[in-house]
Amino acid sequence: MEKFITRRDLLKRTALMAVGSTVFLSRPLSAWAWADAAKSKVVLIRNRQLFGGGDQPDPAIAAQMLDEAVTTLTGKKDAREAWASIVKPTDIVGVKTNVWNKFPTPEIMNTLLKERVLQAGVSDENLSVNDRGVKNDPIFQKSTALINVRPMRTHAWSGVGSCIKNYIMFSPQPSSYHDDSCASLATLYDLPIVKGKTRLHILVLFKPLFHHRTAQDASEEYMWTYSGLIAGFDPVAVDSVGLRIIQGKRNAFFQEDRPLNPPAKHIELAETRYHLGVADPSKIELVKLGWDEETFV
Repeated sequence: MEKFITRRDLLKRTALMAVGSTVFLSRPLSAWAWADAAKSKVVLIRNRQLFGGGDQPDPAIAAQMLDEAVTTLTGKKDAREAWASIVKPTDIVGVKTNVWNKFPTPEIMNTLLKERVLQAGVSDENLSVNDRGVKNDPIFQKSTALINVRPMRTHAWSGVGSCIKNYIMFSPQPSSYHDDSCASLATLYDLPIVKGKTRLHILVLFKPLFHHRTAQDASEEYMWTYSGLIAGFDPVAVDSVGLRIIQGKRNAFFQEDRPLNPPAKHIELAETRYHLGVADPSKIELVKLGWDEETFV
């Protein structure tokens, strides 16, 4: 198992990277991309107290996890600076969530992201949280910045539903992406309503779904309390880390190698065919914070 990075390690790393980070974060936000760094940085944070013995995540702990993930990702000294580096007061921001009724984005995440964007100075009339109505939402139509958030789960058509696939509702014809295990999902990021706008990807692994029996199945039997969030600027790297976690849990649960069916081929192809980001773990700088039991990555 990889060693977890401590706060002292992070302080040392931040000092060493201060000059590079200043250059990187001073660039126009529209120019941000995974290719700006030698490796694509992804932050995984977990907190075993997130649910505190109950069914719902503790809002204060969820907020701390989100802010620490974003602060670590950006290299800023605190959450306010971190969020200010992601969105500007002049931005028009769409938060692309996921509302599938059997396994939606936890509402606390929608609320927290909205709060953080408003705290960064964006006006309420220039902010929208939406999923299936994004194509007709005036905020998304004229957006300058997008934040992508959804829960991690297995999926009957694409192997997994994660950050790359979350943009399928921006397509005029979502079903056109279903062929070949949704292999071409990365091309969603070339749509005019999306291209060059995404500032942050958040993959929610509070209680991920690691197996399903039918397309509509979201049984609690196949969920587990992972209490985690993954954050990154590169959707492919974020999804690659999430996929490794799901596969690790499947193997542990079934006590054998249990590949996804269908395979989540769109994640690898997003790198090798479409060059959207990086899926190869050797090209990902994974920073892991917090609870380290059975991380599976």
